[in-house]
Amino acid sequence: MSFTQDTTLRGKHVQLVPLTAEHHDDLVEAVRDGELWKLWYTAIPTPEGMAAEIQRRLGLQQAGSMLPFAVLDTTGKAVGMTTYMNIDAANRRVEIGSTWYRQAVQRTPLNTEAKRLLLAHAFETLDCIAVEFRTHWFNHASRRGIERLGAKLDGVLRSHQINRHPDAQGALRDTCVYSIVASEWPSVKSHLDFQLSKPRT
Repeated sequence: MSFTQDTTLRGKHVQLVPLTAEHHDDLVEAVRDGELWKLWYTAIPTPEGMAAEIQRRLGLQQAGSMLPFAVLDTTGKAVGMTTYMNIDAANRRVEIGSTWYRQAVQRTPLNTEAKRLLLAHAFETLDCIAVEFRTHWFNHASRRGIERLGAKLDGVLRSHQINRHPDAQGALRDTCVYSIVASEWPSVKSHLDFQLSKPRT
């Protein structure tokens, strides 16, 4: 299977479907929940920029470097976006990133299951040797979430990028790089399945 071939991944709490322009209105509503674009340490589209962001991601898919998904809740409504990005098909590596969810579904089983579906597809269908995650040094919630998945910190790319958020113009981003390698996937999968089996309190 091609790394950029449209695919749908289904779970109990979430569906990941190929991103299309038809998801625009749901995603605009989703990003307004918590005004997510105001977080200076992330790059989340504004409501006005959502159409352009959808087209950007679809363009990267055409170029062979991204596979973008719309994240749907159990009602079938789009509540966020995620991708395989920085695809290196020759070396069977992908990064799971450019992910955001509306505030109402953050820290729920939806995110854990979405990552579980993406990791399973990467390791079991695409035969990846490693899956990477990257996040801002100051995005502590994202770092904790990645570590809860079972990913290990490979290192920190210091002064990796120039932040272009209006509230942090010119600030330099230190990027934390995490990964899960193929030999770790069976244990990580068992861990995620255990997390998803626990009743919510």
